[in-house]
Amino acid sequence: MNPVAKWGATLRSKLAETRKASRNVPRAFGLFWGADPATATGLGTLAILAALLPAAQAWIAKVIIDQVVGHVPFERVWPYLGIEFALLFLSSGLAQLRRLAEELMDHRLGHRVHTLIIERSLGLELEHFENAEFYDKLSNARRQAEYRAVAVVTSGFGILQSTVTLVSFFAVLVMLSPWIALALVGAAVPAFIVQSRYGKLNFRLQSWRAPETRRMIYLEQLLTTDTTIKEVKLFGLGPKLLAAYDAIFRKTFDEDRKLAWKRSGQSLIWGAASLIAYSGCYAYIVRLALGGAITLGQMTLYVALFRQSQSQVQAVFDHLARLFESGLFLDNLFEFIEFQPPATGGRTLVRAEASSITPGIVLDRVSFRYPHAAHATLQELSLHIRPGEKLAVVGENGAGKTTLVKLLTRLYEPTEGRILWDGVDLRDIPRDVLHQRVGAIFQDFVRYQLTARENVGFGAIDRMDAPDGEGNARLLEAARLGGADDVVRELEHGWDTTLGNWFKEGRELSGGQWQKMALSRAFMRESELIILDEPTSALDAEREHEVFQKFQALTRGKMSLLISHRFSTVRMADRILVLGGGKLLELGSHAELLARDGTYARLFRLQAQGYAS
Repeated sequence: MNPVAKWGATLRSKLAETRKASRNVPRAFGLFWGADPATATGLGTLAILAALLPAAQAWIAKVIIDQVVGHVPFERVWPYLGIEFALLFLSSGLAQLRRLAEELMDHRLGHRVHTLIIERSLGLELEHFENAEFYDKLSNARRQAEYRAVAVVTSGFGILQSTVTLVSFFAVLVMLSPWIALALVGAAVPAFIVQSRYGKLNFRLQSWRAPETRRMIYLEQLLTTDTTIKEVKLFGLGPKLLAAYDAIFRKTFDEDRKLAWKRSGQSLIWGAASLIAYSGCYAYIVRLALGGAITLGQMTLYVALFRQSQSQVQAVFDHLARLFESGLFLDNLFEFIEFQPPATGGRTLVRAEASSITPGIVLDRVSFRYPHAAHATLQELSLHIRPGEKLAVVGENGAGKTTLVKLLTRLYEPTEGRILWDGVDLRDIPRDVLHQRVGAIFQDFVRYQLTARENVGFGAIDRMDAPDGEGNARLLEAARLGGADDVVRELEHGWDTTLGNWFKEGRELSGGQWQKMALSRAFMRESELIILDEPTSALDAEREHEVFQKFQALTRGKMSLLISHRFSTVRMADRILVLGGGKLLELGSHAELLARDGTYARLFRLQAQGYAS
């Protein structure tokens, strides 16, 4: 292939890639319009008005120079000076208004983008958040999403303004020479190809390094977060973690530096072509003026238009290159927010005949394996939780206790088998309906850096805001049951005290106090099934006994699931389920399991010996 044909093929390829990347432009403008239609309209209007001013200013300058050369009286010149001042003042005013509008756009569009990412995240399943590949997609969507969306919109308005300006310029330049107008475009094309090529390389580089970026963020959190810094200091981990953080930065920085040098070098080389074209056309205009073919004012007009035309053509291609690169990054954003997980909403509830219904919750040969895991966490587990029964679950770490909780709350669904609630498959119950029937406190409960009222009230947020004092009465009762009332009495601003130390005037709590808040949050909801996953691990023995006395009263007539390593707590349950390797090892009351002298009896005796010693 000859050089001209090869250059043409390259140009066509880049234009095709630009069209592909530019398909995100309407969607980006759609986001902007949805976030702030008034500012979107204003920016478009300002871009068109500002685009028409340069040609008008150059024409007025030409008129003034010709009149000066012609020695006309000043009285005939000053009105044109007034028009030029008005145009300059208008240009300055439009620039200020555009900066204001772009600042508003930055905030509104950025908020809209982050809101869409959060809304899509809320609609995804727990399994997505426990998957590294998903986090890479989320990281790619979040990283630079706000900046890139704003860049697409800004570049779009920039292209609009520069194009309108060029049309007005070309209308004048074509009268001088059509070849000069074409030279402006041709000289800028090579630089555009370079910018778009390296924009694509930058996109690939940023996408590939999503895991490294997440690791840097994680290391930064370890080194700067209150929940981790104590152990980091105690074990002297700071220098090692900082060195790992710095190593990732050096690797990514070296890649960025090499790409930046290549892009700048290529741009400098091809930018020289534009400079040569400009110099040749400038010499041609000067020659026309020296030969008397055009006046001095016309020469000034053409030189000004040509100089500005070159910058405007370059601006168009620069905007296209930025639009191309930003459009590629927006692919990540739109791919994430348009991702539709398989439908998990419940179907129409169809109950079996009353005579065939087994009341309570039934696990029918339930197995579950996490994605990409080699072995199943639960294997053919069959179990019946009777109405009003208190069931305790014990087992070594990794036995499947937490997985069982996730399945009962439908955060995950069984790989095999089924779970029935009063004869209805959990998969046939809408998640929001199911979750209203379940109250839970997890071992890794959330410590909300919000008010005490919200920390407890979030257990039943619809009731927290109930009118006529109903919500407040329920809040006080839940606090009494979970022990949060003692904590609130010690707070300076009572229920309105911000907890934690992340925000000004926040009050940090002890581990036991945080656990009381979480227990009260679980008691806030009047649910049919209550799940407590290590609910008293941070409480002393006396407080633990008091909590479980209240727990027994609260759960009377309700199903409850208790996961605990403390056998003094477990023995209060009606039955005890012993898990091992994801399988049911033993099931019975405390007395029955001791009499069986199996796994439970052995673990019970080991713990009892620890207390005795």
